[in-house]
Amino acid sequence: MGSLSSFADTELIALIQASNNAAYKEVYDRYSLVLLNHIYNKTRDREEAKDIIHEVFASLWVNRESLDPARSLSGFLFTCARNVIFNQFNRKHVQKKYLSSLSEFALQDHFTADHRVREKIMTTIIEEEIDRLPKKTAEVFRLSRNEYLSHKEIAGKLRISDQTVSKHITNALKILRMRLGILFYILLVLFVVYIL
Repeated sequence: MGSLSSFADTELIALIQASNNAAYKEVYDRYSLVLLNHIYNKTRDREEAKDIIHEVFASLWVNRESLDPARSLSGFLFTCARNVIFNQFNRKHVQKKYLSSLSEFALQDHFTADHRVREKIMTTIIEEEIDRLPKKTAEVFRLSRNEYLSHKEIAGKLRISDQTVSKHITNALKILRMRLGILFYILLVLFVVYIL
């Protein structure tokens, strides 16, 4: 098959539906630049626009069998791009709201009774897991986190090197992360940061 540049969009759709890679490439060559400029005008972020282009063309290929040859190919691509932009905007909006609410929570002076109960439960669970650590690791971890001693102060108090202190704390965090799970680990870090 020769050059597809003279083919109409409807012919290209039919070829793409038959999994023709050359037709897919022709559509990409024909529309990617104009879509990139359109998306960039909406997002003002060149890298994000490139990511959206890839997502749009991936969607075209994944949904190729259900394409309607009577429908405008450019219309399909621009609609798909618009939907991806909206989805990313919504994702960013949700992330921003979540981070904002998390930040507000961390800055609150007064907790409700429910939060205090959760905090006590969380503290109890954390303390139990710290108790299960190897004795020296638990001691170093408590001196760091509960007594707020620096690595150098802990090293002097326990007569060990700064590097050994660092290894104990790293091991403690690794073990706690595995035991408590990543989500609970995040809560632990937030809790430690909050009480500091």
